[in-house]
Amino acid sequence: QVQLVESGGGLVQAGGSLRLSCAASGRTFRTYAMGWFRQAPGKEREFVTAINWSGGATSYADSVKGRFTISRDNAKNMVYLQMNSLKPEDTAVYYCGAGPLLVRNKDGYDYWGQGTQVTVSS
Repeated sequence: QVQLVESGGGLVQAGGSLRLSCAASGRTFRTYAMGWFRQAPGKEREFVTAINWSGGATSYADSVKGRFTISRDNAKNMVYLQMNSLKPEDTAVYYCGAGPLLVRNKDGYDYWGQGTQVTVSS
């Protein structure tokens, strides 16, 4: 069992940066792949980025490649999402998820946090 709590969202101007954090509980955290997804109003939850259990492999959606960076600290049970050069279209609720494998499909994640709102103004 893994419990996830996201933080770090907020309101930022276009071109700005935010760093999201996802705190995980549970001794098995380091065995899980972790993903960040986002959901805008009226849209499906979409893949943003994911990282494998060791941090040695990552995957990014084309829309965020080169602007966002995922990282994890297994000693602290934390996952981070550094978001730079933010655009208004990045506005969404951002969720972290935990699953057995690094996949881009939300159905591959077993545990989810409550989400944190990111709003980018133009």
